[in-house]
Amino acid sequence: MDLNEKKIALVTGASRGIGRACAIALGKKGYTVIINYNSNEDAANEVKGIIEAAGGEADIYKANVANLDEVKPMFRDIAKKYGKIDVLVNNAGIVKDEYVLMMTPDTIDKCLDLNIKGYMYCSQQAALKMFSKKKGCIINVSSVSSKLAVAGQSVYSATKGAVNSMTATMAKELAPYGIRVNAVAPGFIGTDMVDKLPEDKKKEYLDTIPFGRFGTPEEVGEVVAMLASDEAAYITGQVLVIDGGLSL
Repeated sequence: MDLNEKKIALVTGASRGIGRACAIALGKKGYTVIINYNSNEDAANEVKGIIEAAGGEADIYKANVANLDEVKPMFRDIAKKYGKIDVLVNNAGIVKDEYVLMMTPDTIDKCLDLNIKGYMYCSQQAALKMFSKKKGCIINVSSVSSKLAVAGQSVYSATKGAVNSMTATMAKELAPYGIRVNAVAPGFIGTDMVDKLPEDKKKEYLDTIPFGRFGTPEEVGEVVAMLASDEAAYITGQVLVIDGGLSL
């Protein structure tokens, strides 16, 4: 396939968890995937290897998406190498549970910087690269915590609520330029965070999920790949909840 025909997708925080699954899903569907990571190069290279073993193409790029001075060069370098950016998946984020009376300024700052500023910085830079093509897709990874109260997640849920709002607003602003913006809001997904929970806590959460099981990162990745595809060309400004019925 000619380089200009193949779609280029950047997934932030793609070395683990949901980001990893999104990168692999897109790679298997023919995208050239840029695997953004901040600290774990080995894990990023592992994802790259999985995509390439399946016949896809991938590259890795180290950048802290909460730092605009690192975000700008990342998008500039990708656009210079590949000529365009077709899809951005904003996934890099932080979950730091603290009850409101015990919350520290550090927790607040880190959540706001990565979960909100990081998404805004990357969306802005992606849109600037997509303007000339009059086509593109931005997918934000939100959370069911934006719609459902979970004790200890007041800051996290606030940032994910902001992600939902920015998704709708950006969708309206960017639609005239052919750029779609959507979000997915996963519930309890079987990532490292859930795996580390005590067994009694896992059971407590499972009892609240109508499907009676945790979701898988791969299930989220497939939904993201669907939203990125041309089959979803008329979908924008939406938040798709992937939670097994938890928020019903």
